Amino acid sequence: MPTPPDPAVLYPDVAARGSLAVALRAAADGRLDSVVAASPDSGSLMYADVASTLPHREPLRISAWTHQRRWSIRGEEPFQGSCLIDGETDDLARAARAARAWHDGESLDDIRRAAPFAHLTGRFEVPDLDPVRLVESEWQGMLRQARELEYSWQAQYQALVEAAYAEPALRALYPFTSHWTLRFSSTTRPSLTLGSPCLSAGGDGTYGVGTGFITPDLGVFTTAPEAAALAVRHLPTDFGPVTLGRPLEA
Repeated sequence: MPTPPDPAVLYPDVAARGSLAVALRAAADGRLDSVVAASPDSGSLMYADVASTLPHREPLRISAWTHQRRWSIRGEEPFQGSCLIDGETDDLARAARAARAWHDGESLDDIRRAAPFAHLTGRFEVPDLDPVRLVESEWQGMLRQARELEYSWQAQYQALVEAAYAEPALRALYPFTSHWTLRFSSTTRPSLTLGSPCLSAGGDGTYGVGTGFITPDLGVFTTAPEAAALAVRHLPTDFGPVTLGRPLEA
């Protein structure tokens, strides 16, 4: 991979302002003057964080690309560190509009309307940390991700996720993936609880169920619903209902 150019060469206007946070304010044409925006001492030309008025939102991170002139945004919720909104643009003023909407507590849909380049991950905000709602939020994020994948096996993976979601017993559990193998937890992030069967989509068009994420030792099927149904039959009897996954002790 070629050596990236000096950030000051790629972003001379940002360098002239001294930091991405200051350049972001300038691009916002006054809309961010009263907003807390900061760049870290290291990488000040490359990163900026814009705080939100909502306690259930982390600061929006704006990141400059290293090999071409472009910026990415990422907005997370603090309990799980899950991404709610992301996107990329070559116009810093557009990133500033997204940052202002994020700061002001506008809904995710309204942020998308204010800054059309912004991409919603499908997850929704759960300020009260209700485990049932966190489970549904994660499922919605996983379903959208499956629909938007740009891989040759996208359709098969989407069928797997949709078949699992169609099973009430699996839909009630917290979904996550490991090496694109669909797994389930009886606790939410940040500390997941293992113990359920794993579902996988094979490159040969089959669907596997296994006790681990590598080998489908419980069965291989030609349809995703068959695999999901077997996973339900192998769920531990005491697996659930889902509770909050507490942060690990430092």
